[in-house]
Amino acid sequence: MFIERDSHRWRRFLLSGGFFLALLLLIKYNSSVVTMMDAVLQSLFTSQRLEAMGWFHALMTLLSFLASPKLDLLWVLIIAIFLWLHRCQIPALWAIGTIIGGDVLGTIVKHIVKRARPAQHLAADDGYSFPSGHTLGIFLVAAIILLVVLPLVQRRSVRTICQILIVFVIFFVAISRVYLYAHWPFDTISAMLLAYAWLQVAEWLYVAWAPRLKQVSFLSSSNI
Repeated sequence: MFIERDSHRWRRFLLSGGFFLALLLLIKYNSSVVTMMDAVLQSLFTSQRLEAMGWFHALMTLLSFLASPKLDLLWVLIIAIFLWLHRCQIPALWAIGTIIGGDVLGTIVKHIVKRARPAQHLAADDGYSFPSGHTLGIFLVAAIILLVVLPLVQRRSVRTICQILIVFVIFFVAISRVYLYAHWPFDTISAMLLAYAWLQVAEWLYVAWAPRLKQVSFLSSSNI
């Protein structure tokens, strides 16, 4: 199976979910410590020296665009089609369910916390700030690639290069959202924690249901 049973999965869920919940409560109730740390961290990524670097601004803008929630859905649909054509119909359905579930969770949390975005944010970045939908979405897209796409790649060197690139993409997408004043730093950190916690649930669901779905006639030929 692409995703195996793991006795430590629930421990990772509790750890990441616990840290996320702690940050949620601190931000929801306007912790002065978190507010101060957000301001300090944001100043590191929004300095005039960085803004003067035209190539850096262009890169941040491009990454932010490519990691938008709507495009995250598009990337996963493309991945799902690729998987379906390679006799991985069940992983394809899992990928779609994982990204949709993550987006729904992120939207619910946004409306619970109702954190305002930084004052300098672009008009295109409307809605609430916590957690970062871009960061949450790209984290899940990356996880889907790592779990059910890269195992299909034969060459180990290619897999390793892709893994490194994926980590850098997640990091710089998170940075881009802070740099563009779309989010506070803890919005992106919390998004990764929420995405990781949800991923543990999604993996558990895959392990539990993939063998059962294989009994469905049109999914019987699927690799799991």
